[in-house]
Amino acid sequence: QVQVVESGGGSVQRGGSLRLSCVVSGLSAANYAIGWFQQAPGKEREYIAAISNDGGTFHKDSVRDRFTISRDTAKSTVYLQMNSLEPEDTGTYYCGLYLGPWLTQRVSAYDFWGQGTQVTVSS
Repeated sequence: QVQVVESGGGSVQRGGSLRLSCVVSGLSAANYAIGWFQQAPGKEREYIAAISNDGGTFHKDSVRDRFTISRDTAKSTVYLQMNSLEPEDTGTYYCGLYLGPWLTQRVSAYDFWGQGTQVTVSS
């Protein structure tokens, strides 16, 4: 049974940092991509960053200089380091697992999702 579990959210002030973690279990091989999505209240889930099984990455323009996605294959964990946080970064952050070798922003393409972790940035 595949499970995806996020952690690391919290409440910080503008300019602060958080590191989100996404731990995958139940897969025998690392042939999957992970995407991080932000969902603000009343809005759709938005593609923020992703990493493929061979280490290729994508970062949304508005976070490219502040967020970094990385992967520790040995720990089956993907991280999202978030620096210089702004109030507009507030939302629930979801980790999605896509059973494919490339990156995709389509929410419907992802095969498994975590429960989400809340990030709140105050001004």
